[in-house]
Amino acid sequence: MRTEFVFHILNKHHQQLLELVETCPEDQRLTIPEGFKNNLHWHIGHVLTVTEFHVFGLSEHTPGQVLPANYQQLFAYGTKPSDWQEEPPAWDLLIAQLKDQRNQLHVLLDGKLDVPVKENFLKAETFGELLVSTTLHLVDHLGFVSALLKVLKR
Repeated sequence: MRTEFVFHILNKHHQQLLELVETCPEDQRLTIPEGFKNNLHWHIGHVLTVTEFHVFGLSEHTPGQVLPANYQQLFAYGTKPSDWQEEPPAWDLLIAQLKDQRNQLHVLLDGKLDVPVKENFLKAETFGELLVSTTLHLVDHLGFVSALLKVLKR
């Protein structure tokens, strides 16, 4: 797998997400418009949480838990802000973690995209395939975030 290509695509979509969320007014980051079940804050936390789970939770080679344990309760698959039992992490912290996570992926996976991973529900066989799956998940959320922002800006 061409490492440069995989990381280029990941970086491109990470940057798109960061640029997109920067356009949201601060007072609307926790707003859930009609027709949506999550807010912008949740989408950022969800991308962070799922990326960590897909890349490290589904492999045999983990750097240890990087995100706090409560991110699973706040942002994992099937969660939504209306179920939150605690305040979510601060917006600036989530944005910093998103940037840091991208850098960590580069450091930890550079030259290792062909390393096999354990059997998983994504049917990924290597770190590269996990990273591609994660990037596709990120692109999916770019669509949700874009739609959410269009509704919020009306």
